[in-house]
Amino acid sequence: MYKMVQKILFLFDAEFAHKLGLTGLRVLKRCGLIRLVRKRVTEQPVEIMGLTFPNRVGLAAGMDKNGDYIDCLGALGFGFLELGTVTPRPQPGNPKPRLFRLVPEKAIINRMGFNNKGVDHLINQVKKSKYQGIIGINIGKNFDTPVANAVEDYRICFRKAYACADYIAVNISSPNTKNLRDLQAGDELQKLLSALKNEQSKLVKQTNRYVPFAVKIAPDLTDSEVKNIAQILTANRVDAVIATNTTISRESISGKKHSLETGGLSGEPLKLPSDALLKKLISELNNAIPVIAVGGIMSAGDAEDKFNAGAKLVQIYTGFIYKGPDLIFEILQR
Repeated sequence: MYKMVQKILFLFDAEFAHKLGLTGLRVLKRCGLIRLVRKRVTEQPVEIMGLTFPNRVGLAAGMDKNGDYIDCLGALGFGFLELGTVTPRPQPGNPKPRLFRLVPEKAIINRMGFNNKGVDHLINQVKKSKYQGIIGINIGKNFDTPVANAVEDYRICFRKAYACADYIAVNISSPNTKNLRDLQAGDELQKLLSALKNEQSKLVKQTNRYVPFAVKIAPDLTDSEVKNIAQILTANRVDAVIATNTTISRESISGKKHSLETGGLSGEPLKLPSDALLKKLISELNNAIPVIAVGGIMSAGDAEDKFNAGAKLVQIYTGFIYKGPDLIFEILQR
């Protein structure tokens, strides 16, 4: 059934189709018909970051930025949902058009720019949801907050998300917010992680509850940058790493339609650079920190490559758009 739905959705502008598809899922859930678009998966529990995930396949951040579709997405068989990216204040994101399909390449380019309704809206949506699975909340900074002041934006979101998140993901690798990736550099990363670990310690004492946090990094890092980041993450006892975000490289799609559009490239062309960075990162971490892999997972075999490299969990986004909920089932059946 999903192939038929996809053909209809792909007739529309990509951003409109995204909202239309999610709205349709919500209607199916409310009508008790979600079974029409998903296969039932058996639980395959795995423990990471002190949390028990029902299975190893999660939804990557960006699909449900505001938590408006938690229950219907949660009913598709995902082991966990990562919501966001959210910022302290609501913001519209970059001008449209900002989302492009590269169908022959099974890819997407986006320059959304953290369009979201703000962290307070997301928290309210999580509290209202009936979903019982693992929820991650992905946080970022507002576009008009200078990098020098970014720590405070992350601290605000971290503090607010802590009350209802199972884990928090710190997004410092989106290419669509000016200078955001500068936070992956040594001094900036150390300052941010030190502040968040201090915030985490305070909140543990206040709530008697430990909420782990992960850091999401880019695929476009040099070997020396990966080594430096791994050392800083380990020294700060970060709970997990998410590898990777989208790429700014266009090498694999040169000359293709939309290839000159700015933004992050995801989907099949992201697999090789994402896999390469994953292997380097896991080698540098030497099992000190678990890794959640995302990027270019379009098939069960792609996910298996991530697991074989040492990833503990995987997340899907573009593969979910091109293959639908069946991809979850296929990965878990391997």
